[in-house]
Amino acid sequence: MKNIRNFCIIAHIDHGKSTLADRLLQITGSVSDRDFQNQVLDDMDLERERGITIKSHAIQMEYEDKGEKYLLNLIDTPGHVDFSYEVSRSIAACEGALLVVDATQGVQAQTISVLYQAIDNNLEIIPVLNKIDLDAAMIDEVEDQIIELIGCNHEDIIHASGKTGEGIDVILDAIINRIPEPKGDPEAPLQALIFDSIFNSFRGIIAYFRIFNGTIKTKDFVKFINTNKEYDADEIGVLKMTMTPRKVLSAGDVGYIISGIKAAAEVKVGDTITHVERPCLKAIEGFSEVKPMLFAGIYPVDADDYEELRNSIEKLQLNDASLTFVPESSVALGFGFRCGFLGLLHMEIVQERLDREFDMDVITTVPNVQYLAYTTKGECIEVHNPSGMPDPNHLDYVEEPYIKGSVITKADYVGPIIKLCLDKRGTLLNQVYLSTDRVELSFDLPLGEIVFDFYDKLKSISKGYASFDYHQSGYEPAKLVRLDILLNGEMVDALSTLTHFNNAQSFGRRMCEKLKELIPRQQFDVAIQAAIGSKIIARETVKAVRKDVTAKCYGGDITRKRKLLEKQKAGKKRMRQVGNVVVPQSAFLAVLKLD
Repeated sequence: MKNIRNFCIIAHIDHGKSTLADRLLQITGSVSDRDFQNQVLDDMDLERERGITIKSHAIQMEYEDKGEKYLLNLIDTPGHVDFSYEVSRSIAACEGALLVVDATQGVQAQTISVLYQAIDNNLEIIPVLNKIDLDAAMIDEVEDQIIELIGCNHEDIIHASGKTGEGIDVILDAIINRIPEPKGDPEAPLQALIFDSIFNSFRGIIAYFRIFNGTIKTKDFVKFINTNKEYDADEIGVLKMTMTPRKVLSAGDVGYIISGIKAAAEVKVGDTITHVERPCLKAIEGFSEVKPMLFAGIYPVDADDYEELRNSIEKLQLNDASLTFVPESSVALGFGFRCGFLGLLHMEIVQERLDREFDMDVITTVPNVQYLAYTTKGECIEVHNPSGMPDPNHLDYVEEPYIKGSVITKADYVGPIIKLCLDKRGTLLNQVYLSTDRVELSFDLPLGEIVFDFYDKLKSISKGYASFDYHQSGYEPAKLVRLDILLNGEMVDALSTLTHFNNAQSFGRRMCEKLKELIPRQQFDVAIQAAIGSKIIARETVKAVRKDVTAKCYGGDITRKRKLLEKQKAGKKRMRQVGNVVVPQSAFLAVLKLD
């Protein structure tokens, strides 16, 4: 055990974590030149296309130092705030962390947030100043920011470049000398924490674990404490570039277990594995249950695919434990699921993965956050979608979730950013100058307001310099109304939204205008209305496609033409009574991009 080191790489998005991991793998010879490609651990097509890490990836490296062999277990983590649950699980499986800071951008919001998580878990922090080879690097300035943040000395900060490989050997020395060896007793009863899992269509579910105490051998009879299920360990091994089987793994090791599990519900991330004959006394405290930030309905395009969609979401949930779902039904869309996501990017990635990995065509409804509705009888109801809101005559008041957000930006953009937050019904709490031209702004904001386009607007206002991080702070009373969209008097429940009373009028008008562009013209007039309760607040009409029935009348009396037009009008009227409006999928998505 004294030669094992478990560590993860944490940083803000785009600070060079995956490139640094590439260099570590190359120098330790863990990846051959033939198999190497940039960001070698990002094995999902989506990760490569977007240039972001979505999943944390564990890999084992072997390194020789002063004649001794060391096993280094590295976990590369995502940097985006929507995937912060991946980071918290990686931190729970490690003793140390490389805190990577971009020398051209300095300390940013997610850097601070992730660092606090690591300190809470008593990890040894090794600060690394990355991208020092770039002309724009502000080495001294960023060093001062790091020292102010974690209180280390100048000589503790390692200067490196993931691109050129400079300083990588210093990082490896620091990992061996500064990160403590894993604690644990190989002779004690088995205690292993599951921190991730994947589904393999041939071998069933593969769980990744970190052993804290005890030893596990191939063919051992093991039990998963949370689900109380018992299995044979058909194969165990370590995670290298490919899975490498081993006969024995003991305390401090990170590895995988295959036991032919087919049902996704039987493996829970955060569960503890132990032996059936000699079980441990208590489970390891996993990680805090993830709380979704926004909810959206996911429905199959074809109603017959409902069961297939359930299976696909269950398999996806194995690999993405922050996704939650419950069944629900909609008048307009039939049966589907109400899913909980950590943010808009997370929702987009889940939708994309369902399409690519499971070939599922889905419709996603307007995202909502979770509100608390209090009735006149004193009951408290959790409202995840607008149709769950009680009738106005039974409703006493509604509370909406608030977040504490921190924005770190250059001093030039402070004015527009404060205006953006105030427009989103936010309150400025604090303004701290971290250096002469870097400011940290703290806000109280309603979560519902930042769900849609806040992040995009923040990036465009600050020319990409502002970084944003948030956590939920509680609920506060709010004047919310349910805005319904009616097509020819029929309510389309999938387009309903909960919005603040002050924004309802303009939001309703913009939605009606947008739907008028998107709904194809029918043989009859289509009235698009936005309503709050029984009060119509906006209306647009999609005019009917009309055949020129008077084309054959040349000259003659006007009454002949009028007779034909009246006949056509009567036919249109009858058609409208039975007419059913077709709403294209783009209409459901358009609500997200109203601005």
